[in-house]
Amino acid sequence: MNEIIEIAGIALAGGISALALKKYAPETAVLLVTAAGIMIFVTVLSKVTPIAEQLNVLMQNSDIHMEYAPILLKTVGISLVCQFVSDSCKEAGQVSLASRVELASKVTVIVTALPLFRHILDTAVGLMK
Repeated sequence: MNEIIEIAGIALAGGISALALKKYAPETAVLLVTAAGIMIFVTVLSKVTPIAEQLNVLMQNSDIHMEYAPILLKTVGISLVCQFVSDSCKEAGQVSLASRVELASKVTVIVTALPLFRHILDTAVGLMK
């Protein structure tokens, strides 16, 4: 509960300050919003370790191969980081750059998940035989 209050405070302070600065110093306003976003992102990342530990326990207790856990965590991490960067680019008025970041994230997620695709394909072929 305290974390969400902290995040809300950072967002409100950054948003209101950026709104006040936008008319006189738009570049500074963008930097301020980006800094607030980074602070929020770091706060959220501090919660990733317990989530990863819980996923590890769940995967150990299931019949899922442990080699797939890092793939899952990497793809989620790639998605989160690229979403943050894309949103920051859009905020700075760089929509074209944001779309390139989104494309790069999709390609990177697919490349990272290729071992899973291969496993699924091998399983499907095995079931068909």
